[in-house]
Amino acid sequence: MKRGFYTIMAAQFFSSLADNALLIAAIALLIEMHAPEWMKPLLKLFFTISYVMLAPFVGAFADSMPKGKVMFITNTVKVFGCFLMFASVHPLMAYAVVGFGAAAYSPAKYGILTELLPPEKLVAANGWIEGTTVGSIIMGTLVGGALISPAVSTRLLGFDVPVLDTGIDTPAEAAILVIAAIYGLAALFNLRIPDTGARYPHQERHPVRLLADFARCNTTLWHDRLGQISLAVTTLFWGAGATLQFIVLEWAKQALHLPLSKAALLQGVTAVGIAIGAMLAARFVPLGRALSVLPVGVAMGLLVPCMTLVSTEAVAYPVLVLIGSLAGFFVVPMNALLQHRGYVLMSAGHSIAVQNFNENLNILLMLGLYALLLRFNLHIYAVIVIFGLFVAVMMALVIRRHQANQRLADTPALAGESSRH
Repeated sequence: MKRGFYTIMAAQFFSSLADNALLIAAIALLIEMHAPEWMKPLLKLFFTISYVMLAPFVGAFADSMPKGKVMFITNTVKVFGCFLMFASVHPLMAYAVVGFGAAAYSPAKYGILTELLPPEKLVAANGWIEGTTVGSIIMGTLVGGALISPAVSTRLLGFDVPVLDTGIDTPAEAAILVIAAIYGLAALFNLRIPDTGARYPHQERHPVRLLADFARCNTTLWHDRLGQISLAVTTLFWGAGATLQFIVLEWAKQALHLPLSKAALLQGVTAVGIAIGAMLAARFVPLGRALSVLPVGVAMGLLVPCMTLVSTEAVAYPVLVLIGSLAGFFVVPMNALLQHRGYVLMSAGHSIAVQNFNENLNILLMLGLYALLLRFNLHIYAVIVIFGLFVAVMMALVIRRHQANQRLADTPALAGESSRH
C-alpha cells in the first residue's frame, strides 16, 4: 500500500473512535436528562438523517477539492457538534450536527481509495479500512463506556481550572470534552493526507441540477447488474448494523442485567467479530469472487435469534463475535465491489454519495421501526427474532435476484468490466 493510505487509516480511526464514543456519551446525557427509553435509538436516527438529506450535494463537494482538505473541514463540523452539547442544545439536535459533518466526510474518506489505489487492491484496502473502523468502534465504545464510568468521570470532574468556570458538571459533559479533543487529533492527520492529483470536471453548484445529477447516478447504479446486488447488500448491512448496536445495549440491560458502561463493552465484542471477518475477507476473497460470499449473510441472520438463548456474559462473548465475523466477512467484498462499480460508472465522490444515501435511508427506516417497537413495549427477545429473520429473508431474496441476473446475457462477467447498459 502507498504511504498515504496509512495516514488515511489513522485519520479514519480517530474520527470514527470519537463518533462511537460520543454516541455512548450522548446516551448517558439522555439518561441524566431522564429522557424516555425510545429516544435513545433516535440519536442514531438524527445522526443519520444528514446522510440522506445531503446525499445529492456531498458527492460534488467531495470531488470539488483534494479529499484530505474535505476531511479536515468536515471533521471540524463534528467538533462544533460536540460543543453544542455544552450550550444546552438538546443531544438529539447536537448529534445531528455531528452527523452533518460525518455525512460530508464519508464520500471523501472512501472516494480517495479509488483515486489512490488500483482496482486489484480495493478488497484488501477495504478490509484494512473496515478493520480499522471496527477497531475504532471497539475502542470508541470502550472509551465512551470508560469516560462515563464512576471511576474515570470522578477524576475528570476533579480537574479544576483556576479562575475559569468550565460549566462541566456531569460525567457525560466531561466525556464529551475528551471526545472533542480526539476529533482534534483526527484533524491533525487529515492535514497530512496527500493530494492524489485526481481532478474532476467543474462541479455543478445549482441545487436543482445537483438533484437531477444525483438521481441519474442513483438510477445508474441500481440498474447495473453487479452494482444493484452489492448496493442492496451494503444497504441491508448498514441498516441492520445500526439497529443491532441498540439491540445489543437493550439486550445486555434486560437479559444480562448490565449497566450502560458494561453494555457498551458488548458492542465492542461484536465489533471484534466484524474486524475478524473483514480481515479474513481481505485475505481470501478477491474482487472477482466478491459475490460468492452472499450466503454468509443468510447465515448471520439465522444466527441472531440465538441471542435469546444467552443468559450469561461468558456465553454472550462468543455468540456476538461469531455474528460479527459473519457480518464482516460478507460486507467487505460487497463494499469493494460497489466502490469499483461506482468508480467505473461515475466519479468516486458521486458513487459514495449514492451508496451513503441508500444505506442511511435504510438505517433511518430500521431505527425508526425499532424505536416504534420499543414504544409499543415489545419484548427485546421478540425484536431480536424479528430482526434476525428479516435479515436472513432479505439476503435470500438478494441471492435469488443475483441468480436471475446471471442468466442474462448483458451482465458483466467481471467486476472490472464497464457497464453495457
